[in-house]
Amino acid sequence: MRAATTTASIGLVALAVTTGLLALVFRDEAGRRAVLWSAGIAAAVQVVAFGAARLAPPAKVFKVWAGGAALRMLTLVVHALLLLKPLGLQPMAALLSLAALLFVTTVLESWLLTS
Repeated sequence: MRAATTTASIGLVALAVTTGLLALVFRDEAGRRAVLWSAGIAAAVQVVAFGAARLAPPAKVFKVWAGGAALRMLTLVVHALLLLKPLGLQPMAALLSLAALLFVTTVLESWLLTS
């Protein structure tokens, strides 16, 4: 349980730092709103993907991790095609921030799974 808490804390700190940096890039209100939506989506997707990889048996960790990568890609596509207009988000800020946040958490996840 302690390892899961530590892992979740590291992931949330990484998301918070990356979100803060993205908020410095997208300074207008619409851009920051898009960054915050992307951070929420990335956090939810990361919890699902990392949780599945962490619970997978050792022989299937790579397959589950690859499934998590596919989930992240699908999330980006769904965000672009279905969520931007209804939520009124700025496309560039929303998609770049979601892609950056998913990249950071993917790199971090591979490190955390091997440690």
